[in-house]
Amino acid sequence: MLALTVSRVRCTAWILATCIFLLLCGCSEAKAPTALERVQKDGVLRVITRNSPATYFQDRNGDTGFEYELAKRFADSLGVQLQIETADNIDDLYDRIGRDGGPNLAAAGLTPGGERDSQVRYSHSYLDVTPQVVYRNGAQRPTRPDDLVGKRIVVLKGSSHAAQLAELKKQYPKLEYRESDADEMVDLLRMVDVGEIDLTLVDSNELAMNQVYFPNVRVAFDLGDAKGLAWALPAGDDNSLLEKVNAFLDKAKQDGLLQRLKDRYYGHVDVLGYVGAYTFAQHLQQRLPKYEQHFRQSGTKLEADWRLLAAIGYQESMWQPDATSKTGVRGLMMLTNRTAQAMGVANRLDPKQSIQGGSKYYVQIKDELPDSIKDPDRMWFALAAYNIGGAHLDDARKMAEQQGLNPNKWLDVKKMLPRLSQKQYYRKTRYGYARGGETVHFVQNVRRYYDILTWVTQPQMEGGQLAESGLHLPGVNKTKPDDDDDGRNQKL
Repeated sequence: MLALTVSRVRCTAWILATCIFLLLCGCSEAKAPTALERVQKDGVLRVITRNSPATYFQDRNGDTGFEYELAKRFADSLGVQLQIETADNIDDLYDRIGRDGGPNLAAAGLTPGGERDSQVRYSHSYLDVTPQVVYRNGAQRPTRPDDLVGKRIVVLKGSSHAAQLAELKKQYPKLEYRESDADEMVDLLRMVDVGEIDLTLVDSNELAMNQVYFPNVRVAFDLGDAKGLAWALPAGDDNSLLEKVNAFLDKAKQDGLLQRLKDRYYGHVDVLGYVGAYTFAQHLQQRLPKYEQHFRQSGTKLEADWRLLAAIGYQESMWQPDATSKTGVRGLMMLTNRTAQAMGVANRLDPKQSIQGGSKYYVQIKDELPDSIKDPDRMWFALAAYNIGGAHLDDARKMAEQQGLNPNKWLDVKKMLPRLSQKQYYRKTRYGYARGGETVHFVQNVRRYYDILTWVTQPQMEGGQLAESGLHLPGVNKTKPDDDDDGRNQKL
């Protein structure tokens, strides 16, 4: 009987141990997934950013921007899709990153050191920037912090720049400034450029990207030492995704990815502008004859004015078949891979193929415009869509209509396009930020080249007889234009 009792006790103990083991296994299986595991399971990396030229925006080639490119590479490294969200302002960004079910991370050119730091955890830095005080050329240049007293200063609300000024105010109590949550950095630079405010603070990378569009903006002095930009992740003890982020950024430094992105977005100034008459006259003589027959053939086939097609080609590449931009578009007509494939172009560097593809693309865009847009406006609208994309052009047309202007008239819509780079306007549009001012310049430039080409290709009377050649070449002024001539800003 005793032996039986002992046996029962042992059996019971074994059963209890087994139950405890199974229970523990069940608890382990029920453990909540980590942040990294959730991303991998969902197959999507949700990133919140700012809609601005230094972070994320859409152009005719699709989604772009330094932060977008870097985040896309990180998502690819995880084998998941990238999903972009945009915040109205910095405070909104920090609020959303801290919510349950919110974005996985924020990639928005953030500088640690603001009042919201306790709400997030920052990654390793990936880009060193210097906060700079900027002023309007012609005004008295401030050279030290106490020179800021008595000036009209505006900075972004919730930014590290606002935190810097808050600290500075402790030393200089009379220092006054305003924080704005309705603007982006490009808005503040524009306000300095036109004299609406005296000063603002801007990080050196954003100034390098945008200064060319604001010719009156100058650096007064650096306010403090260089700081590193970082990504922000929700606060907490889960380090799984943060560790992956840090490993990715460290590797991006080592293998040169970060440097390539820096060179692409901050190492060059990409601006559309007039080229000098001297240079254009030279290129008419030296370059156009090599490609004129291809433009004429495309014009005849597509029932388009070959001179307009040639003008587009000149604006895009200055008739250089091997031209390559910082964003990877190539060839005489500067086609993206996607556009080249859609237009049947196998080799973008072949001038004949490039001209045929670019011409076909322009005509296709023109044909897709609403029937309500009539010539000659239709031509200018097509050029604008060729440059900025149809989606952003639609935004500008809707803005024109809201202002009581005619959305089918180029002179009215061109007034709206620059607003696509001003936050107070683009935040209300469907497709967000765009460099609409560049598009206006693009159309103006093409029109100028087209007018000249139309003139020089008209049959010329010489001694009562038509000249044998249909190309009237203007004489080349051997005196090059001054540095401040309109031609100094042409992009290659």
